[in-house]
Amino acid sequence: MDVKLSLILMLSLPLVTPIRWLMHPNTQKCLREELRQNVLVKGDYEIAPIEGQFMDYIVRDSKGHILANKQDITKGKFTFSTENYDMFEICFTSRVPGYQRGTLQEVALHIKTGVEAKTYEGIGEVAKLKPLELDLKMLEDLSSSIVQDFSDMKHRAEEMRNTNESTSRRVHWFSMFSIICLFGLSVWQILYLRRYFKAKKLIE
Repeated sequence: MDVKLSLILMLSLPLVTPIRWLMHPNTQKCLREELRQNVLVKGDYEIAPIEGQFMDYIVRDSKGHILANKQDITKGKFTFSTENYDMFEICFTSRVPGYQRGTLQEVALHIKTGVEAKTYEGIGEVAKLKPLELDLKMLEDLSSSIVQDFSDMKHRAEEMRNTNESTSRRVHWFSMFSIICLFGLSVWQILYLRRYFKAKKLIE
C-alpha cells in the first residue's frame, strides 16, 4: 500500500526543473506569476560567480510590497507566504562597475509553491506520523490544492463570462446609438439639401 501511495504521489506531483538563463551585465530580468491566497513559496537560486560582478534579487507583489530581497548573492534560498490573491514577481539585477567590462552570468532558479514547498518530513516528525499516514497527508493536501485550483479556474471563467456579457451589452447599445445617429444625420442632410435646392429654385 505504501509503495502504491508513493507511486501515486510521484505521478501526481509535477516535476519541476530549475530555470536557467544568462544575464547580460547591468540588466534586470523579472519572472511573474499569479498566486492565490495563503500559498507557501520557496525558492532556491544559484549564481555563477564572476569576479567583480554582483547580483541582487527582490521579490514583491503588485503593490510594491517587498517580500524578500538580498544583495551580492551567489547561492541561497527565500521563503514567503502569500496573504492575498495577487501577481508576484522576482527580479534579478546584474551590477558591474563602470571601469569593468562585464560578461554573461548564469542564473539558476528553482521555485516550489503550495504542496511542493511543504517539508513533510518535519511535519511527520512533529506530529509523529507513520510513513503511510504521512503519504495520506500529502495526498490530502494535494487533493485540496487541486480542488482549490479548479475553484479558482471556475471563478475566473465566471468573471470572464460576466465581462464578455457586459462588453456584449455595451457593444449592442453602442451599435443602436450609432444607427440612430446615422439615421438622424441622414434625415438632416435630406432636409437641408431640400431647403437648399428650393432656395436656389432648382426644385419646387
